[in-house]
Amino acid sequence: MGAAFCAMAACLAAPASADWREEIGTFRVGVVGEPGAGDTIAGLAELNDAFTKALGLKVEFFVARSYAALIDAQASSRIEYAIYSASAYASAYRRCECVEPLVAPTGVDGSIGIRSVLIAKDGRLSSPENLAGRRIALLPADSVAGHLLPLAAFRPDGRPLSGNEDFFVQADSAETAEAMLVRGDVDAIFGWVPAVPAGAPEIEGGTLSRLEAAGADRATLAVVWRSDVLRYGPHAVSSDLDPEPKRRLTAFLTGLKEADPDMYERLELHYLGGFTAASRTDYGPALDMMRMLAERPPRTE
Repeated sequence: MGAAFCAMAACLAAPASADWREEIGTFRVGVVGEPGAGDTIAGLAELNDAFTKALGLKVEFFVARSYAALIDAQASSRIEYAIYSASAYASAYRRCECVEPLVAPTGVDGSIGIRSVLIAKDGRLSSPENLAGRRIALLPADSVAGHLLPLAAFRPDGRPLSGNEDFFVQADSAETAEAMLVRGDVDAIFGWVPAVPAGAPEIEGGTLSRLEAAGADRATLAVVWRSDVLRYGPHAVSSDLDPEPKRRLTAFLTGLKEADPDMYERLELHYLGGFTAASRTDYGPALDMMRMLAERPPRTE
């Protein structure tokens, strides 16, 4: 572990009231394990040591087999800290309103999340309100940008969608949907683009870049609808956790990328730009998505 990280941990461990440590006893961190990894994660011993130094008390990791198991563990107070996807955090909050985001990762490109977008080709769909006779590819139900966000937030007539609408064409994968658009089999598809903080320049990438790689002329593509920002999933703590460990963890995590890049990459496998402080407000779109999906009309096959 680098000297800079050790210095940061020592600073965080400055004397403070021990009451919250006595109340917690052992601080428990929950993560979802990688497929096939069993009940462990890579670098577990090093991560345990880093959290122990940051908090100044014993830390244990709980490796869950699924987000459902992770949510259950935090909702039942068996862990104090969990690493979620955006939709898993929203599901946890809907279950108990007992969790709050502490930090969220960012991408090395400066992205903070994604937006679902409706991409049309060759001017076939000029407005999201003009869907009569159109064909829009809809991805399977496990796709956030290609299914969940559109059904929750895309309301061309002011009403929630069911997925049964005549203009939807079912696609079994993102690759299939993209090929359908390139060939002209559909007029538009739902995809995603990287989302950036307010005021920052837009980032190229996502489905638009994939379509170009598949042979589409960028000049023929147009984004006719976009969702609000769905942030990358947060690290969330129990809402009743004492403010002092929240402060220590926020300082530790937001400084981790600079202090110890290797440790950061053990903790965050996908978005390597560093952590920023987060709050429930940042996950409003995720909470709205899960609420709207729970309330939408049932889909018929």
